Amino acid sequence: MANQTYDTNHEIPDRAVLVSLVTDEVKRSGMNTEHSLQELVRLAETAGVEVLEMLVQNRDVPDARWFIGKGKVEELKQALEMHGGNTAIFDQELSGAQVRNLEEALDAKIIDRTQLILDIFAQRAKTREGIIQVELAQLTYLLPRLSGHGKNLSRLGGGIGTRGPGESKLETDRRHIRGRIGDLKRQLEEVTKHRKLHRGRRQKSGVVQVALVGYTNAGKSTLLKQLTNADVYIENQLFATLDPTSRIMKLPGGSEVILTDTVGFIQNLPHDLVAAFRATLEEVNEADLVLHVVDASSEMRDEQMRVVDSILEELGAADKPQLILFNKKDACTPEQLEMLPSGTGYLKISAFAEGDLLAVREAVQTRLTGDTLTFRVPAGRGDILSQLHRVGEVIGQDADNDDMIYTVQVHKPDYEKYGYIVESYKEQVRPSDQ
Repeated sequence: MANQTYDTNHEIPDRAVLVSLVTDEVKRSGMNTEHSLQELVRLAETAGVEVLEMLVQNRDVPDARWFIGKGKVEELKQALEMHGGNTAIFDQELSGAQVRNLEEALDAKIIDRTQLILDIFAQRAKTREGIIQVELAQLTYLLPRLSGHGKNLSRLGGGIGTRGPGESKLETDRRHIRGRIGDLKRQLEEVTKHRKLHRGRRQKSGVVQVALVGYTNAGKSTLLKQLTNADVYIENQLFATLDPTSRIMKLPGGSEVILTDTVGFIQNLPHDLVAAFRATLEEVNEADLVLHVVDASSEMRDEQMRVVDSILEELGAADKPQLILFNKKDACTPEQLEMLPSGTGYLKISAFAEGDLLAVREAVQTRLTGDTLTFRVPAGRGDILSQLHRVGEVIGQDADNDDMIYTVQVHKPDYEKYGYIVESYKEQVRPSDQ
């Protein structure tokens, strides 16, 4: 990328001690801090960091100056010196002043969870839209913290905290960075216009859209590949894919839908990142059906589902029709499978089992299919017949004097959008055979 200015030939490997602060507020929230710290380990490893040790500090509230308190800072310094570490990564978000104080006390690079996640996204972004979104999120995050990242930005060797916008841009004054943020927003608006244009064309053509959402590494990309034979990158790591991918999925009845894989969610996903990726994530809002993919084998399954539900609510997509797919059932114990919810709206699957993939396609088809309706249309009204084809599949027709009787298997999303056009010709309703 043109905006990356550090020299990778002299990159110094990041060797880090991970730090987590457990406050009374965190305890009251019921958050699993051990899981969060283990997730931080995976995030660090995903960013190419060598994890040396983990430290946990318990305090009533964060220390305004040192975050973890002066005594724990001394312990952290000793840990870094003992292991030859050059970086401290905190599981919570730090203020600029806290970063500056910790840098001076530890003579090490200071990274918090938000900056780490942004760094991983900077590595993953490949499309123009993705690159713009990540840089915008990074600059928005760093702007109020410039005074606290002095040493980080002047350290040689690159590594986490220096990817994306690059050192040269971040060392300039705030006015330049605000100008860059404005420029990125304008570029993103142009990209968003194109995305809305494509979205509008899909809607006019009556294309049905299904969105895959889920916690990162739940298996969404694998499922997309298996359901559509898509050529997508798959790796067992956090945020393996960043840019949304859309492919055609054929349903058992012969119809087709557009299946879109979205970026994986994670606990404490940076707000700036959600804001920057809102145009991309709005694909979920436009979907006729949301497939929520869950790692059924994860001990933190319920918490991960809550995180996804919370982000969907933030995006305004909480009320979308949803099908829960408990993936990775092959990695579950019989006891774990027994504990999973069952019934309408839930499927226990393995993305590598053909029978389960068929069950997903059938479930999607069932969720999208409405009642079988009968319409009485005057002969010669080809325009109404065209609209009937738009709202479903015409599965039968008969003549009655000057009228034509059409039997239509309604497609729920399309009927909700365009049914008003043919509503006055509806003759009767009978239960669907589906």
